[in-house]
Amino acid sequence: MKDFCKKHHSLMLGKITLFYFIFYNLRILVIEMQKQTPPPAAPVATSRTGPGKNPPGPRKPLRPRPPPRPRGRAPLPPRRCFPIKLVHSLPGTASLRPRSRGDRGGEASFRRAAMAGRAAPPPDATLRAWEREQARLGAGVVEEDTEEWQRDPGFAGLERVGGVDLSYIKGDDSSACASLVVLSYPALEVLYEDCRMVTVSAPYVAGFLAFREVPFLVEAVQRLQQEEPRLRPQVLLVDGNGLLHPRGFGVACHLGVLTDLPCIGVAKNLLQVDGLVRDELHREQIRSLQREGDTFPLTGTSGRALGMALRSNNNSSKPLYISVGHRVCLETAVRLVKSCCRYRIPEPIRQADIRSREYIRKQLCSPLEVTSSGPESGKKEAELDG
Repeated sequence: MKDFCKKHHSLMLGKITLFYFIFYNLRILVIEMQKQTPPPAAPVATSRTGPGKNPPGPRKPLRPRPPPRPRGRAPLPPRRCFPIKLVHSLPGTASLRPRSRGDRGGEASFRRAAMAGRAAPPPDATLRAWEREQARLGAGVVEEDTEEWQRDPGFAGLERVGGVDLSYIKGDDSSACASLVVLSYPALEVLYEDCRMVTVSAPYVAGFLAFREVPFLVEAVQRLQQEEPRLRPQVLLVDGNGLLHPRGFGVACHLGVLTDLPCIGVAKNLLQVDGLVRDELHREQIRSLQREGDTFPLTGTSGRALGMALRSNNNSSKPLYISVGHRVCLETAVRLVKSCCRYRIPEPIRQADIRSREYIRKQLCSPLEVTSSGPESGKKEAELDG
């Protein structure tokens, strides 16, 4: 048996050696043949018209040539009409319509403003009407205290303080939220709030902000009077100026006269009127406000004190600019604003701004950036808390 296995093993080993020898020699033969074979020549393209032209076979379809460009300027697209709603709540706003081509600015400026999504600038006749209306209403401004609680050092008898504000979606100065809140005093807890989306059609013009915003704030006060007369505020704090104005009749005066409520103007930036400028002297006066409650008067070149700069909070060195709106004196206005400040901004205005922003976000279901009190204002959330 052992001899058989040895013989079989030797036979298999010989077959494997023979197979390996044949495979190795075949591989060497193939390599030698590949070395001796010359490389194939490049094909010569021939066609019906001769060598070097298109290859035989079906031709590819030609790409259509573009139409020739017309010479000269391209025709303008057809004009579109942009309806602009008129503000009819206040006199002088009904004339917001495009001017004729002969007027300064004319139809072209009106169309450009409409194409850009803005209200057209008002014509000169409208501005003159607005000035006359400010002068007429300004004659009714009362610059002294008219209520008993105003004469009390601790404001005994004051129970309700209101704040108003308009917030805009950034980039859209025609859609806004008008907000009115009423807070308890001195606890400063919200008793009432009214937020409504409004369409602002009057353009923003410096010195005439009231004609853009006050109609919606008056409507909010009227709704409060009808729905909750017991919560009618005893005083309104307005995000804007009062007597500190080029014509002495800012938005706080305007709202106060139309609603017959005591109003106080609270502005975050100095309006440069009657020689008041943000120069080095003004910055030095701001640096002199070391503690909460420190003030300095805003006296113009006319010698009249148009307002007061107030440091409202120790955590913010930026002052507020307080001015009389209606039925309150400047000293009382400063004391009341100071008593309403938990942060830099008085709580009634701060709550009106926060709630109007939140209302816009809920209506649009997206966290859009919102600005407050007109497209010219860059109010930020941090500023409200600071």
